[in-house]
Amino acid sequence: MHVPVLAERCLELLAPALTADADRPHPVLVDATLGLGGHSELVLERLPEVRVIGIDRDPDALARSRDRLAAHGDRFVAVHATYDQIPQVLAEHTADGRAQAVLMDLGVSSMQLDQAGRGFAYAQDGPLDMRMDTSTGVTAAELLAEAPEAELRRILLSYGEEKFAGRIAAAIVARRDTDPVVRTGQLAELVRDAIPAPARRRGGNPAKRTFQALRIAVNAELEVLARAVPAAIASVSVAGRLVVMSYQSLEDRIVKRALAAGATSRTPPGIPVELPEHRPYLRLLTHGAETASPEEIATNPRSASVRLRAAEVVRDREEAA
Repeated sequence: MHVPVLAERCLELLAPALTADADRPHPVLVDATLGLGGHSELVLERLPEVRVIGIDRDPDALARSRDRLAAHGDRFVAVHATYDQIPQVLAEHTADGRAQAVLMDLGVSSMQLDQAGRGFAYAQDGPLDMRMDTSTGVTAAELLAEAPEAELRRILLSYGEEKFAGRIAAAIVARRDTDPVVRTGQLAELVRDAIPAPARRRGGNPAKRTFQALRIAVNAELEVLARAVPAAIASVSVAGRLVVMSYQSLEDRIVKRALAAGATSRTPPGIPVELPEHRPYLRLLTHGAETASPEEIATNPRSASVRLRAAEVVRDREEAA
């Protein structure tokens, strides 16, 4: 059973921007990482005037969400896209190209982790795929077979913060002509064998960081996210809101910087009066990053690493450009 993370808190933060009125009888929420549609379902049930545009790059997730949310009729539309394409999606599905709120629930979904055939999970043996959109792109197995050793080392170090990146990259290259790594079980075993024995006994499964790094590389997750957050901000109408949930430090750092930049005045130091064109275009709604309660973590372990940040748009982003 899919349990959306911090669902009630997300609704609490989004709802003020999604209140219907005479000028906007059907406010729009973009669920930019639709997944199985848990957050969207809650919004559609609790806020009956809201329209939800759900975006996902995973065709399987889109199909499942369409079935789950079919009862809401034309209040819900699912779109196959990456979330850096929010402006294009809104241009196609709204009259003014704007949303009143955007929600991003980043990272890999529980559905993707639970399907061994998708190749995301080190605890289950399956083909080493890791593509969120299985209709396009290079698989993790193809990446391991083709990338130079230096590039593999960079991926593991940059995206997984894996201190044994050199050992693991060398082990992959050493065997790929005779015994290429094409399954998750093979990769998990290779990582375990490549790192020193004391390191295997600390910090959970030793393959965790390698799998995270390859997933990020295969899906260009950080590059897409770095484009997506500014695109989302620019697509939200004034008084609208953006809520983002991250699950690892690299994602959270990108989100934190984008929101902090928008909430900071650009008036040069020494000028006593704030220049109108340099005023912040965001107001932060969270103090730092919020986390899940111990009670939620106990019932939904995926929430253990979540970091939630939210902001309100206080003036048009284009005016601040």
